[in-house]
Amino acid sequence: MKKVVVAITGASGSIYAVRLLEVLLVAGMDVHLTISANAVSVFKQELGLKIDLDNFDISQILPEGDNQPEDSKLMSLRSDSASAYAMSSVFSESDITRERLTYHHYCDFYSGIASGSFLTDGMIICPCSTGTMASIANGLSSNLIHRAADVHLKEHRKLIVVPRETPISTLQLANLHKLSSNGAIILPASPGFYHGALTIHDLIDFIVGRICDQLGINHNLSQRWGE
Repeated sequence: MKKVVVAITGASGSIYAVRLLEVLLVAGMDVHLTISANAVSVFKQELGLKIDLDNFDISQILPEGDNQPEDSKLMSLRSDSASAYAMSSVFSESDITRERLTYHHYCDFYSGIASGSFLTDGMIICPCSTGTMASIANGLSSNLIHRAADVHLKEHRKLIVVPRETPISTLQLANLHKLSSNGAIILPASPGFYHGALTIHDLIDFIVGRICDQLGINHNLSQRWGE
């Protein structure tokens, strides 16, 4: 089972993070989640979600209950997943989902993900604020998100940075260049429109699908060019 770190920061685009968590859990990934303080405000403003970082539960982000609409794309991921829990639902309160998600407070430098000896298959910062981007690019580790990203760079593991900002300043471009030069994958939240997108969810799935591509996860979140 692949183990990945997911960091959510205070950039606009929290819906990308919600969908990413859904997809990773259904695909059978072992997810280590950390959320910045500013992300809490964005979740509330954009999605009406109330996140308590000191008493976090996955149900604060992923709705629970049987009244959620079935998602054919998630069903396909379940069938493709090699997980023993392939038929589990990210919308449930099941212990299966809880076992696959570990939460780390963004101030906890004693967390496993703060060390290179804690093995992972990669880290995604989605969405990534420009402040977080600048801190990582310049080697500053003022919270667990910065430190975990620094660990992935120094260990030469996959670090996927998903900025959601426009326009981009020269300083921000320089920071992105630094990150890319040091091995990070820059994956802007700039969805394509060639895949027959009809809804905002299709645009979200395009970006989440591209993240999954980088992690080697088979999916049908969006139609590929030439297919």
